[in-house]
Amino acid sequence: MFISPAYAQGAGGGGFDIMTLLPLVLIFVVFYFLLIRPQQKKVKQHRSMLGELKRGDKVVTNGGIVGQIRKVVSENELDLEIADGVRVRVVRAMISSLYARSDAADDKGKAANENK
Repeated sequence: MFISPAYAQGAGGGGFDIMTLLPLVLIFVVFYFLLIRPQQKKVKQHRSMLGELKRGDKVVTNGGIVGQIRKVVSENELDLEIADGVRVRVVRAMISSLYARSDAADDKGKAANENK
């Protein structure tokens, strides 16, 4: 008496609608440009920084230790001097950042050219 029958409106089914996937695609695009792409850039810069390390550079390890590179032992290892006479061997991949670039090798080359 007070209840009217409910009829399903447009309850067709099985049809594929591109509008249902649009929000997912938009979310993926936003994640790519805000999260994935900047992280890939950062990793690429870190790899190039690790490849350019040389003797005399001051670096910071992942543990927060600041030291100066005294010797490049191998492709994967560096010899750091963290205090006067205290040297440690670290894995190159564990260098987090370059603290100061050494220009000692460049200065020696300039001084030799000026004396000629």
